[in-house]
Amino acid sequence: MTKLINSIDRSLRSRAEQVIPGGMWGHMSTRYLGDAYPQFFARAEGCRLWDVDGNEYVDLMCSWGPIVLGHHHPAVEDAARRQRERGDNMNGPADVLVELAELMVDTVPHADWVMLQKNGTDATTACVTIARAGTGKRKVLVARGSYHGAVPWCTPSLAGVTTEDRAHIIHFDYNDVPSLEAAVDQAGSDLAAIIVTAFRHDIGRDQEMPTVEFAQSARRLCDLQGAALIVDDVRAGFRIDLGGSWEPLGIRPDLSAWSKAIANGHSLAAVTGSNRFREAATKVYVTGSFWYGAVSMAAAVATITTLRDTQAIAHMRDMGQRLRSGMETLASRYGLALRQTGPVQMPMILFEDDPDFGKAALFCASALRHGAYFHPKHNMFLSAAHTPADINHVLAAAEAGFAAVARDEATAG
Repeated sequence: MTKLINSIDRSLRSRAEQVIPGGMWGHMSTRYLGDAYPQFFARAEGCRLWDVDGNEYVDLMCSWGPIVLGHHHPAVEDAARRQRERGDNMNGPADVLVELAELMVDTVPHADWVMLQKNGTDATTACVTIARAGTGKRKVLVARGSYHGAVPWCTPSLAGVTTEDRAHIIHFDYNDVPSLEAAVDQAGSDLAAIIVTAFRHDIGRDQEMPTVEFAQSARRLCDLQGAALIVDDVRAGFRIDLGGSWEPLGIRPDLSAWSKAIANGHSLAAVTGSNRFREAATKVYVTGSFWYGAVSMAAAVATITTLRDTQAIAHMRDMGQRLRSGMETLASRYGLALRQTGPVQMPMILFEDDPDFGKAALFCASALRHGAYFHPKHNMFLSAAHTPADINHVLAAAEAGFAAVARDEATAG
C-alpha cells in the first residue's frame, strides 16, 4: 500500500508558494485534485512513476498524454542521446528535421508537408493562422467546451482575454450537424476554418467519438465554403490511428495539429497539411527559440518508427478494454454505476449521480494509496508499456476505491 503525501512533497509545496504564483501554474497543479495527490515526482520508468517521497504508482496519465511507448523507452532515449552528442539547438536544424518530415508525410495519408513546433498550442494556432492566410477569411468555428490550447483565442480562462481576441470565433456543438450548419451560415462568406478535436474530450463530462455524419458534414461544409478543415489531434494523435484519428472515418483534413505522443515525452509539436495550404504555410511567420531542437526530432523519428513497426496501438487498445471491463465488473460488485466513454486507450471514467465529483475524489484518493494514479474528471492515457499485470494492479487499487465509495454511501444512507 502506498503512503499519502508526506514531508518532502509538502516542503517543496511550501517553497514553491514563495516563488511561483499559486504554488504551481496550469493543469498540473494539484489544487484542482485534492491533497491526496503528490505535486512533485522523482522519476518514472515504463508505466510506473515515483513521487519525491518514494511512493510508487501505475501511471494512468502518462504525463497527460506524451508518454505513448512508456517512460524511458530504450529506442527513443538512445536516439535522443546520439543526437544530443552531435548537437541539439544549433544555428539551424540538423538533418533529422528532414528525416522526420519525410517520415510523417509517409505515415499520415493527408499530409503533403510538415512544420514543427514545440507545444500543442503552437500547432493549433499555426493551423488557424495558415487557414486564414490561405483563404483570406477570418471566421473560425470551434465546438463549445473543446480545448485547443492556452492562448487568448482558445484558452478556457477569460482572465486577461479581450473581446477582440475572440471576435472571429463562432461556436457550435460537437457532433451536432444542425448546430454546425447554423454556425457556417453565421460565418457566411468569411469562413476560414472549422477546427475539431479528434473526439469530444471536454473535462468532466462523457466523451464522444465523432459520428460519421458529423465528420462528413464538416468536410462537406468546408469544401462548399472554401474553408479549411482542421483536426486538432494534439491529444489523440498516434493513439487511435497512426494515420490520424479521423482516418478510420474516411475523412481527411486540410490541416492537423499534433503534439503529446509525437516524441514520447520529448517536447515537440507539428502541423501537417495538404498541398492546398502549402503556399500559405510559407507566408505565415511562425518560429521559436527552441523549435529546431534536434534531440526531440530524433526522439520523434524513433517514436513514430516504433509505433509503425510494432502493435503498440493495438496493445494499448487491448489494455484499455481490459481496464474498462474490469472496472465495470468491480463497480457492479459494489453496487456502483459508472460511465466509461471515449476510446478505451484514453479512458474516461465517471460515476453516476456525482455532480460535484465527490465520489470520484474519494475513489481516486483510495486508489492512490494502493498505487494507481487515476484522474477524477479528465480522460486518462494508456501506453504501450502497460501490461496485463499492470492493469491487474490498477484494478486491485480500483477495488479499494470502490469499497471506499460504497462504505461512504452506506454511511450517508
